Amino acid sequence: MATHKTLLMCLGLPLFFPGALAQNHAPPGCSPDLDPLYYNLCDRSGAWGIVLEAVAGAGIITTFVLTIILVASLPFVQDTKKRSLLGTQVFFLLGTLGLFCLVFACVVKPDFSTCASRRFLFGVLFAICFSCLIAHTLSLNFLARKNHGPRGWVIFTVALLLTLVEVIINTEWLIITLVRGGGQVSTPGNGSADWTVTSPCAIANMDFVMALIYVMLLLLAAFLGAWPTLCGRFKRWRKHGVFVLLTTATSIAIWVVWIVMYTYGNKQHHSPTWDDPTLAIALAANAWTFVFFYVIPEVSQVTKPSPEQSYQGDMYPTRGVGYETILKEQTGQSMFVENKAFSMDEPASAKRPVSPYSGYNGQLLTSVYQPTEMALMHKGPSEGAYDVILPRATANSQVMGSANSTLRAEDMYMVQSHQVATPTKDGKISQVFRNPYVWD
Repeated sequence: MATHKTLLMCLGLPLFFPGALAQNHAPPGCSPDLDPLYYNLCDRSGAWGIVLEAVAGAGIITTFVLTIILVASLPFVQDTKKRSLLGTQVFFLLGTLGLFCLVFACVVKPDFSTCASRRFLFGVLFAICFSCLIAHTLSLNFLARKNHGPRGWVIFTVALLLTLVEVIINTEWLIITLVRGGGQVSTPGNGSADWTVTSPCAIANMDFVMALIYVMLLLLAAFLGAWPTLCGRFKRWRKHGVFVLLTTATSIAIWVVWIVMYTYGNKQHHSPTWDDPTLAIALAANAWTFVFFYVIPEVSQVTKPSPEQSYQGDMYPTRGVGYETILKEQTGQSMFVENKAFSMDEPASAKRPVSPYSGYNGQLLTSVYQPTEMALMHKGPSEGAYDVILPRATANSQVMGSANSTLRAEDMYMVQSHQVATPTKDGKISQVFRNPYVWD
């Protein structure tokens, strides 16, 4: 009798206390009290969950920081054409952030909420990213040919409408598959227990891929639309087309690999448990492709001015008030300032160059020394008797009437009018030329 009671207690313990046996089978690295749904997040025996968790966490932080940088750089964007694309690029970053968050839904074990989020958000989040790339490509095609593209709200509306199409497709597909054929049982390809059709996890791998045909078309359209931007007339937009082209080409390679593994490879190797890691790896790899090949290059280019603005900045630099700025402005002006007091008294002939052999350098030499009357009076008369007294000549004296002559026409007239006849010792008359600058 005691043996029967002991046997009943052993058989009833797993029924009434299922957690008692679950605590004994907790994987290494996980707490015994943890829900088995989250074992992949801490299981050290299968490290793929921990690795993908770390990669997705780093991606979330990076995308969040890039979003803040892009929004904060809005006041510093000088090119209006680039500013019109900021709304679409922020929308693209939100889609990339959602892809990193969806990695966690693929790491944890499937249940109703995780399977529903996978089926609905997988296509919608990729549709957001690829629709933004298509809208950006459309704008680049106009800019590369005309250097003027659609308005920002038009580009954002195109991306939003293309995304809404995938939202409608996934919503209708999810509702139809959850309602039809209630009570039937099928075995999904992810190695879990049997699910009824009413469960979102009761979906074959091929059906999951076929539901993403519209997303594949968006990816192909973005890839093909990026090529014409490389042949545009305005070459400064080509690098943006290269960013889109690299992003879409890498995404196509990732999609080909994960679709082949998800629909064919895992089934051939009899390892359906790798279906969830395949989806998680595809999400993380494609999201990091968006960050490295598109987001970071675009953020680095968003604050750079256009060539037209750079040219205007060189032609009209900011005027400062410092000493160096004043010196620069003075060097641009003429360093030869003409003395107006002397130039008004000079004859018109003095403004003409004399000879190409006289050292003429294109500037009028107005700084020739001209003695004043007071200087000549204090100097006194010249020593010695001369029959003819000539005016004082300078080192640069030229022929009468030249441009460098210090003797003016009025002075010559005064000289002629002051000629006087003076008797010499031998009784002859000689004319004495008076210096026009010395008064009797």
